[in-house]
Amino acid sequence: MFGYVRAYKPEMRVKEFEMYKAIYCSLCKKLGKNYGILSRFTLNYDFTFLCLLELSLNQNPVELCQKRCTFNPIKKCNYCTDLSLGFDLPAAAAMIMLYYKISDNICDEKGVKKLGAKISKMFFSSSHKKAAKAYPEIERIVSDYIAEQREFEKQGRCDPDAAADPTAKALGKIFMCFGSDSASGRVLRRLGYCIGRYIYLIDAVSDFESDLKNGSYNPFGNCTKQEMIALSRQSINLSAAEAQRAFELLDIYKFKDILGNIIYLGLEETSKEVFKKVNKEKNK
Repeated sequence: MFGYVRAYKPEMRVKEFEMYKAIYCSLCKKLGKNYGILSRFTLNYDFTFLCLLELSLNQNPVELCQKRCTFNPIKKCNYCTDLSLGFDLPAAAAMIMLYYKISDNICDEKGVKKLGAKISKMFFSSSHKKAAKAYPEIERIVSDYIAEQREFEKQGRCDPDAAADPTAKALGKIFMCFGSDSASGRVLRRLGYCIGRYIYLIDAVSDFESDLKNGSYNPFGNCTKQEMIALSRQSINLSAAEAQRAFELLDIYKFKDILGNIIYLGLEETSKEVFKKVNKEKNK
């Protein structure tokens, strides 16, 4: 995942923002504890959302304490006192996804970038093995998704809906792991599918110029920039709207305002930022 699923901070109350930061810092702490200090550099807001979602679906209270930040010891941060619930799966998913992303880069890149990816893979190989052993189902989901994505891209088909499907299905299956019954599992799967689709499409828009320049695959590769903007905006807005509908069907016990901020405002604001960047490139 790429850090596109994040809160819109200007519309958050102070206490919500402090809790959001606490979950982010707690995930950082869990990554370091489970997979070593280098794993902390993989942290992004997509996995913070995953933690918030898992925590929101149970009634256990979340209590905070203050401790020194590993990277900035003079600074104190809020952390969750109990990291045993809501953080293990997102941390493992982060390691597994990172490993397969690096493996994919080795196949796609050349020269120095390829060498860098190979070195990175060596560093994170043991973390991947540990995460895969702890969560074999997540390992299977991600490995299948990467293989399906790679096979589709080899065909060179410029079909955004079909290209986004492997990512969307993978996120849907991961989200479904948080369901307490079949009904909630179906809703979570739909929410994950829509968010996965959003992530893939917004990333494709963001990388449109560089992909065309480097000869890399992009699902909008047969479009002019104007056509890409029109087509992608429609699909991205639809994905965000469908994610909102799924979210409204969930039984949320806590963090509803934070999650709502991300779903209703954060996704929209992120897409605005990406399209603004693309339009600037268009006018150069």
